[in-house]
Amino acid sequence: MGHAGMAATAVRYLRSAGSPTAVEPHPRPRLRAVREDERLPVDPAEFRRVLGHFASGVTVVTAPGPDGPAGFACQSFASLSLDPPLVAFMVARTSTTWPRIARAGVFCVNVLGADQGELCRGFARSGADKFAGVDHDGAPVTGSPRLAGAPAWIDCTIATVHTGGDHLIVVGRVEALGAAEGGEPLLFHRGRFGRFTG
Repeated sequence: MGHAGMAATAVRYLRSAGSPTAVEPHPRPRLRAVREDERLPVDPAEFRRVLGHFASGVTVVTAPGPDGPAGFACQSFASLSLDPPLVAFMVARTSTTWPRIARAGVFCVNVLGADQGELCRGFARSGADKFAGVDHDGAPVTGSPRLAGAPAWIDCTIATVHTGGDHLIVVGRVEALGAAEGGEPLLFHRGRFGRFTG
């Protein structure tokens, strides 16, 4: 299946899940795993506080588009499978960037380096031109933006999309990838950026 077929599959999924393909913010989905008369199993603020203790790397997921490139900062990224080579990222169903990535049918995961905290903050904002002043070129297979200075990049086509509560789980098939020598990763822990020491 080509890039156009992947994009069509992603858009069909969005329509079947009741999410419009326009880039306006989507309403928060009404999804519950407990009955209305049951209390939530955990307080959302406590959930965020405790899960914030899990340190993660930081990425920017990008895609090309007819109206210019799209991208967002993403901590929820992981390798998934070696054979076939698959990766996954999670994105909020209310994201305004996700529909643009879905339409493209492709994406590039840019693993950020220890000195790219400001770049990450730029891609975490909404409503601004996130690529203004950001050096990038096209990833070799999909043409998705590959950010200058990122220690590693993974060029992907969308394989499948699954629901996960108020998020979507996007699985990508790796088409190409690369890494620089000796780059330190940008880390995120308890609301702050950090780096390896010692």
